[in-house]
Parts: sequence; structure tokens; C-alpha cells
Amino acid sequence: MKFRKATNNDIPKIVGMIADDELGKTRENFQTPLPEEYHTAFQNINADQNQELIVVEDENSEIIGTLQLSFIQYLTYRGGIRAQIEAVRIRKDKRGLGIGQTMFQWAINRAKERNAHLLQLTTDKKRPNAIKFYEDLGFKSTHEGMKMHFK
Repeated sequence: MKFRKATNNDIPKIVGMIADDELGKTRENFQTPLPEEYHTAFQNINADQNQELIVVEDENSEIIGTLQLSFIQYLTYRGGIRAQIEAVRIRKDKRGLGIGQTMFQWAINRAKERNAHLLQLTTDKKRPNAIKFYEDLGFKSTHEGMKMHFK
């Protein structure tokens, strides 16, 4: 598997994976052509040195996974950096093959390379299989997350 930063040309495949699950299909607008807001978001992500939108390619250079790492500078933890992993997706026909574990190991190593003191994530409580997967990787539920949606 090859890990690389996403390009604008990858955005339709990334959004397709994000939209291809029970929750994603209700909140994404995956169509051809892809709405411009996705390309605008990518430009913003790509311009920020603390954001890494990553695609994972197989031996045929086909995109089979994606994730986004955000590196957040804090004053707490003596000015530490937290890595946040989001939008982890594996193409539906490639799930269950150990790709997710490889992706997370890559993300853990990348967070360490960037001197993060921890890697954190959030997951929807409606995803019990994902929660079990994260726990099996060594993630611990230490805080209660809260959100306020505006739209």
C-alpha cells in the first residue's frame, strides 16, 4: 500500500467513500459533477500545513482508503500538539482485509513524526463496530464528546 497526500483529482473518490455508509449517505452530496464546495474545502485543507488529507493506494494505484490528520497546537501539555484523525474510510469492496489496521499504524507513526503527544478521534455512537475496532487498536474512551450543530 502507498500513502500519499490527496490531490484535487482524488476528491470525487474520497467523497464517494465518505458518502458510502449509513451515516455518510445522509449528510453528503455525492454526485457528478461533484459540488464545488468539496473542491473549495480541499483547497483550504491543502493550504494548511497542519492538515493532511491522505489517500491509500493499492498495488494497482487505485485509491482504496482515505483519512485526514489534523495537528492542533495547544498551550496545555506544555504547548503540546494533538493529532486528530477524521474521515477514515476504506472502499467497501476492500473492507475486512486488515487495511484499516495498516492505515492506523501509518497515522500513529505520522503523528509521532510530527511530535504529537497523542492521537485522538471521535466516532459516532451509532458505529459500534468502529468503536470496537478503535478499542482493539488501543484507543481508550476517556472523555465525553459534545457537539453543537448549526445546520
